[in-house]
Amino acid sequence: MKSKVYFYNMRAKRRSENIINKVGRLFDAAGFKNAISKDDLVAVKIHFGEKGNNAYINPIYVRQVVDKIKSCGGKPFLTDSNTLYKGARSNAVDHLVTAIENGFAYAVVNAPLVIADGIVSKDSMEVEIRKKHFESVKISSNIYYADAMIVMSHFKAHEVAGFGGAIKNLAMGCAPAAGKQQQHSTLKPVVGENCRACQSCLRNCPEQAISMVDGVAYIDPEKCIGCGECISMCYYRVIKPQWETDMDAFTERMTEYAYGAYKTKKENKIAFINFVMNITPLCDCTPWSDAPLVPDVGILASFDPVAIDKASFDLVNSQAGLAASALGDANSGLAPGEDKFKAVHPKTNGLIQLEYGEKLGMGSRDYELVEL
Repeated sequence: MKSKVYFYNMRAKRRSENIINKVGRLFDAAGFKNAISKDDLVAVKIHFGEKGNNAYINPIYVRQVVDKIKSCGGKPFLTDSNTLYKGARSNAVDHLVTAIENGFAYAVVNAPLVIADGIVSKDSMEVEIRKKHFESVKISSNIYYADAMIVMSHFKAHEVAGFGGAIKNLAMGCAPAAGKQQQHSTLKPVVGENCRACQSCLRNCPEQAISMVDGVAYIDPEKCIGCGECISMCYYRVIKPQWETDMDAFTERMTEYAYGAYKTKKENKIAFINFVMNITPLCDCTPWSDAPLVPDVGILASFDPVAIDKASFDLVNSQAGLAASALGDANSGLAPGEDKFKAVHPKTNGLIQLEYGEKLGMGSRDYELVEL
């Protein structure tokens, strides 16, 4: 049976059709009320955005989900896990300050903010999965103990995973720093030519494995734990993975972590909303946001994380690319039907998330798009 994915496009001709109202109506149409029981503690899994980033999900949209959960008798809280890199979200204090500065104050979202893995990313639970790469995975404790979860994801490209949506949000977003490191451990970054010596990678390396040698960044292979955060943090995109390592294994490890987070909730106690808007070439962990690759597409909702990511992927690739974006720089992927994610990150294979996620039993790539 095909998984249903409910979809609203970006068009609006009257007040009832504005995006704010569409979020609440998607919640109803997808049957998310069935995931919420009276007095459930409901984690609203969200990325609060790095300081300086502006592509993350608008807090006023999150408020609609919070209010819907409350109308069902649930007790919502907004949550995310701390980062592995040394940015503005690497501990709960800085993380909460960043979230509030990015608009996620109680007065806006109508719910408390709870950092899922504690003040210094040490609060987690082991979840047994017995899969190809992991016997068990580390899931942030406040996500583990929540009765239900609504996963709200900004769908965009990603420099290693290919793209990021519901599956990546489950995997990286529900893991403490140690779990993030386990997922990234196959990565071995290398500094390429044209290093500008900006030292952003030095500031963000959690292991102090990077130093300046002869005026350029040098990554000590003995100290590097393969977390890959320097790849995201390099303003000039000169730090890259060593692609000859098994990058497919990284994506599989990430998907197994997503399965572990998914497994913490009973059937129909976890649901997904993807915002296919501001479809940037990099994740929201970067302290900037590049121009969108395609025009805004819309919002999707489903109980199936594989189906919603596949539908999001297909909808993005059906669009004509924007020349004034990284697609124009690549001079590829601009035509409708071409793979936008491969165009900006040609050595990635994001489809592994969908193929392996289906194999693990998280959902189906066969979906029915229900346009509302």
